[in-house]
Amino acid sequence: MFTSPSQILCTICGVNIYYYGVIMAIAIVIGTLISDWAGTKYFNLKKETIIDMAPYLIIFGIIGARLYYCILNYDFYLRFPTEIIAIRHGGISIHGAILGGAFGLWLFSIRHKLPALKLCDVSVIGLSIAQGIGRWGNFFNSEAFGGPTNLPWKLYIAPQYRPIPYSDYAYFHPTFLYESILDVVIFAIILFLVKTNKIKKEGNLALIYLIMYSIVRIAVESLRLDSVKYIMGMPVAIFVSISIIVLSVLLLIYRKYTNK
Repeated sequence: MFTSPSQILCTICGVNIYYYGVIMAIAIVIGTLISDWAGTKYFNLKKETIIDMAPYLIIFGIIGARLYYCILNYDFYLRFPTEIIAIRHGGISIHGAILGGAFGLWLFSIRHKLPALKLCDVSVIGLSIAQGIGRWGNFFNSEAFGGPTNLPWKLYIAPQYRPIPYSDYAYFHPTFLYESILDVVIFAIILFLVKTNKIKKEGNLALIYLIMYSIVRIAVESLRLDSVKYIMGMPVAIFVSISIIVLSVLLLIYRKYTNK
């Protein structure tokens, strides 16, 4: 059993410093450095290329993550439009972050005349480990947990964070932990594929990442209690993940038999 100690790491000059923000910053730095290392060692990119690209990924990734979340909750944000920019109140989405980050990557590739597909392949190396680290921010926020459980690794959730139907339960599945572990596994598989040069065509590594992460997200989302939106009784995250898997598999098959 384990429990989150607090959301606030410390207070400096009256300003609260949250664990979530610190962990996300650490995840971004580590992910960027690992991708930059891999880009230099295995993809013939100049050193610090990914570091130079990082601001594009971060800025557009945050914008995409926030807009995606706001669109899913449009009924609330139409009534309170000023909350759209109140990102400190919570509300971001990894699917939106990937879309926004991809747009930023495309802009960077055009400006610096670099192959976008190669940059995608390099980026998912650091992205996968960054996701594994970043999920621990959910632990300190007491969020992204699953249904009630009495397993030895159960997560204690304070009463104020429990969904109303589960207010009488104290221990829940730590789904953030499940995803964190699986994200690290994805990172290990991607790194193995890169080191052994198993993937020849640029862009395919990114498609493989999308497939693996989408499978993980489907498995984890099916356990979570806090899905944002549903389509035909299915969480939007699962619906989007299935769509990504289908599209990515079709693209891999198409690219296998063409030179495009």
